[in-house]
Amino acid sequence: MRELHQKIVIITLVSVPLACTVFSVYFVWNRLADWLDLALLLSMYLLVGLGVTIGFHRYLAHGSFKTNRILKTILVILGTMSWQGGPISWVSVHRYHHAYSDQEGDIHSPQLRGNMLRGFFHAQVGWMGSVERPDTRRWAGDLMKDPYIVFVHRYSVVLGVLGLLIPFLIGGWSGLLWGGFVRIFLTHHITWSVNSVCHLFGSRPFSTKDRSTNHWLVGLLGFGEGGHNTHHASPRSARHGLYWWHFDLSWYVIRFLGKLRLVHDIYVLHPDHLKVALRERAASVKVIFSHRLGSAKATSTA
Repeated sequence: MRELHQKIVIITLVSVPLACTVFSVYFVWNRLADWLDLALLLSMYLLVGLGVTIGFHRYLAHGSFKTNRILKTILVILGTMSWQGGPISWVSVHRYHHAYSDQEGDIHSPQLRGNMLRGFFHAQVGWMGSVERPDTRRWAGDLMKDPYIVFVHRYSVVLGVLGLLIPFLIGGWSGLLWGGFVRIFLTHHITWSVNSVCHLFGSRPFSTKDRSTNHWLVGLLGFGEGGHNTHHASPRSARHGLYWWHFDLSWYVIRFLGKLRLVHDIYVLHPDHLKVALRERAASVKVIFSHRLGSAKATSTA
């Protein structure tokens, strides 16, 4: 019964925003959308998207910086309006992904599904049909001790509805369509593209244990999250874009908030330091391997 309920919820979350987006495209074609609708779409996409990338991902999941209670609550509430689940469950899945990335156990890896097409579909939406979920007490136990995070998680559905109510109160039914459902569709699929696109296509400047990649388009649309290979090389770093031409809006916002003293203890591994660290790690692996190989030869000779 629980499995059936979960599948119904997932199908609804995927299909309703999709249907509304198709309907909205029809509106645009017939010039029935105005500037207020587009402004609501862009503003809600920006605010909620940053709630996911900065609030859920870089702050809660990886502790890239510290902040005060007010800003923490605002960021987490905005992330919850994305309809990607509550903060505790979101962080649990993400930390679990890092622990088993592209290995058996990674619930949304595209590398374990036989072929690229099946892998892409699974990483984009198919993985949500899995009834297996990481143990939140193990993977997000620290968040379960935070009363503010627990409160937001408990009322995640209410806050998700609030994310629909705001554009409706501002722009009516068309505002709800564009600032609500179309925005949810875009936020969902850009976020999920990090799971799919950024494990199949793109560049790999760093040698990591998985097949994570950097993809410029996902980085542009996902506020810097497309620097996925760089992120997997240094998960805690608040900066995912290596150089200034790697667009990382989330990093720019974090840095700006730091200048306003709203966030502090920002952890950033400089690109040059990251390269040196990875080079040294690769060298140490070679040394260990050579030592083991030499020991094996010595044993066989003896």
